[in-house]
Amino acid sequence: MSRRATIHDVAAAAGVSVATVSKAVNGRYGVASATVSRVLDAVAELGYESSLVASSMRSRRTGVVGVLVSDFEPFSAEVLKGVGAALSSHRYDLLAYAGARDSDPQGWERRSLSRLSGTLIDAAIMVTPTVVGVNADVPIVAVDPHAGRVDIPSVESDSLAGGFEATTHLLELGHRRIGFLAGRPELRSSEMREAGYRRALRHAGIRFDPALVAVGMYDPDTVRVVGRALLQQSDRPTAVFAANDRTALGLIEVAGELGLDVPGDLSVIGFDDIPEAFLTARPLSTVRQPIQRLGAEAARMLVTMLGGGAPEATHLVLPTRLIPRATTAPLR
Repeated sequence: MSRRATIHDVAAAAGVSVATVSKAVNGRYGVASATVSRVLDAVAELGYESSLVASSMRSRRTGVVGVLVSDFEPFSAEVLKGVGAALSSHRYDLLAYAGARDSDPQGWERRSLSRLSGTLIDAAIMVTPTVVGVNADVPIVAVDPHAGRVDIPSVESDSLAGGFEATTHLLELGHRRIGFLAGRPELRSSEMREAGYRRALRHAGIRFDPALVAVGMYDPDTVRVVGRALLQQSDRPTAVFAANDRTALGLIEVAGELGLDVPGDLSVIGFDDIPEAFLTARPLSTVRQPIQRLGAEAARMLVTMLGGGAPEATHLVLPTRLIPRATTAPLR
């Protein structure tokens, strides 16, 4: 039996270092195109098959769809469930990938795609991307896209209508001093939820007060700081619409530390309807967006694109629904 070729054999045949072989087969920057061709020729000649990367270079297909997330938190976990369910009947495997954001918090997706596209994955779904657009060798769909120009297919929920519903719910309970905890400003979802909040106030004849808006960044640690400042105002809000459920749940914790009862002293409503929203001792009022369906629709778009077709719609907006629970009550 002949010995299986190794990466060292490929490096020797191509006249390059092992590190250069690794860069070439993973599609990384810094390798001249002529060198890449020489490495790939050596791979083909030697029958180098020690990894998924090597086999994919001959077929140009891996049978894998990558899902890039900034963090494995409740929203992205639900999106992944939807993607996995949709791909199960199409013989595609799912690779969930969270890139290191510490050194590059904005644009980490570009670096991740350069590592994965064309060698480890056939297509990618970017969840809440930090970038407007990316160039890659594989089809890409964005879930909860960037607020800027979107030049790739995308799927999102109707955050404008959802923000309007959430704020209107608080207004109908008699609240007039209503705060808003915004999310990541570069995301269209956060932008639209604030627009819905403002529209509801305007329809009710209430003047927008910037002192009642704090940017929570969809981050629990940030919410602890800005939420405390919001609730310690001399003329604090009697109700708050938080741009997602994690933010809302974090604000409820802060309210408890300040001796405020929810919903007696403060009504709080979120957005998402993640499992944690209804599994708490005091279920959270929220606006439900179909998170798993977001992932499923993105996966269906990619399957169509991988088959050489074009999605029926390149920008899909899914409806939301108000879910009143135990954290909102009439103003007393």
